Amino acid sequence: MRNIIPILTVVGLLIVIWYGAAVALNAQWARDVAARGDKTLTFSELVADTWSQEKPKLPAPHQVGAELWKTTVEKKVTSKRSLIYHTWVTFSATFLGFVMGTALGTLLAVGIVFNRTMDMSVMPWVIASQTIPILAIAPMIIVVLNAVGLSGLLPKAIISMYLSFFPVVVGMVKGLRSPDQMQLDQMRTWNASGWQTFWKLRLPSSMPYFFTSLKVGVAASLVGAIVGEMPTGAVAGLGARLLAGSYYGQTVQIWSALLMAAALAAAMVGLIGLVQRLTLKRMGMA
Repeated sequence: MRNIIPILTVVGLLIVIWYGAAVALNAQWARDVAARGDKTLTFSELVADTWSQEKPKLPAPHQVGAELWKTTVEKKVTSKRSLIYHTWVTFSATFLGFVMGTALGTLLAVGIVFNRTMDMSVMPWVIASQTIPILAIAPMIIVVLNAVGLSGLLPKAIISMYLSFFPVVVGMVKGLRSPDQMQLDQMRTWNASGWQTFWKLRLPSSMPYFFTSLKVGVAASLVGAIVGEMPTGAVAGLGARLLAGSYYGQTVQIWSALLMAAALAAAMVGLIGLVQRLTLKRMGMA
């Protein structure tokens, strides 16, 4: 209960602020419509109007909730109007890109830690790669891969990999270097080889850093998948849902897709947190 009550309090406060912001942002449209009909709205009428507009600047929470219910519960999962269908499309690219990014990041981190040349040459390029806006390179990746016959899931997964490998590299480098000099000296007194030191000391010590970087990486991978869906012509996925909503001014659709993306990210981060607790407990770590 000590954990649930603060969370519910913050969520309740955010909903109250959300309702207030909906009134403030949608009020001008309501007043303009009333003025054209030679009508003056009372405060209660103004509030009711701002919370029920068809295309508001900021939809009220209950409007977003109704849209979520309609596009998840009332639609078949296989329907292209189902938000679950679009979520699955985005999740598939996110998961593939996350796996690829984790593998690439881990391999680069091991090379950087064990090879001085890679440390001096590759690490600066890894950092520099994240200075390029993903919105700038995503269309180029999609177009180039389509030109060589690669389309669908893989191009989006590559964009996700591009964003997700960086936190894994940084976290694993920090984790693999976390053993102090006394621990390394002890391994030398046991005549341990470099690989034995890696498997028995460096890798176990890096696990807390590894799982922390995975939580950041999976969230970045989701962002990459959503961005990667936008240049595809708004076919499927949460990114396509957002793009279609922006084309037609469907702000309720946009917000429902945003909340579904947030829920997907929270679920994936929570799953990694669960695996982290089980793994570290099995390893005897607090």
